[in-house]
Amino acid sequence: MSKTKTKEENALPTVKIYIMGSAHEVPASLTIMKAMEYAGFKIKRGSGCRAGFCGACGTVYRKAGDYRIYAALACQTQVEDGMVLTQLPFIPAPKGKYDVDKLLPTASSILKFYPEVARCLSCNACSKVCPQEIQVMDYVQYSLQGQIDKAAEESFDCVQCGLCAIRCPAEIAQYHVGMLARRLHGKYNMSTPESLQERVAEIDNGVYEEGFNDLISLSKNDLKKRYTERDFVDQKKAG
Repeated sequence: MSKTKTKEENALPTVKIYIMGSAHEVPASLTIMKAMEYAGFKIKRGSGCRAGFCGACGTVYRKAGDYRIYAALACQTQVEDGMVLTQLPFIPAPKGKYDVDKLLPTASSILKFYPEVARCLSCNACSKVCPQEIQVMDYVQYSLQGQIDKAAEESFDCVQCGLCAIRCPAEIAQYHVGMLARRLHGKYNMSTPESLQERVAEIDNGVYEEGFNDLISLSKNDLKKRYTERDFVDQKKAG
């Protein structure tokens, strides 16, 4: 006969974490975001896609016995025993207003709208805090040197969480710099794929107009139903 498990044996392992100063026992398998909600926090800000990579849930924390400060996305990081954490509100940095069609892919274009790039101390604090492990300092330096293609490639995985700008002693809005570099690179250094040109031509010629109008005419509930049914059909085909 198999032994009946006790309540304690069936219980999930837990860890003790500190959320903005308060101690909580939470299941060890949870992400920081789910642990916060498990502890009773109602998250109205600092959450977006909830599955990773929208950049809204920037969080800083310390580990037990470790003097270092770590940064992460709360929806992607598992809790650890003794973790002390707090979420950071997103504080948008000023974004330059520009027309990409009137710019050239040069360092001058970057400096015109983000002159603070020239203040970079090469301290690498921005790279260390990046939850995507992007070499942020490198793409800032590439931008400053006019290597727009390299800046665009290095910053490609940026999710605009803003942690780099918060940690930067030179007060650079790195994520905006990377965005401008990618736009310049896409505009001037990359060729337009033929498939994209064909699709745009189809849209201009009204090939999808009937489908667009059909979707626009649906109520919110009907649109949800259509979306659900489409997923069901796709899954059956995939199976």
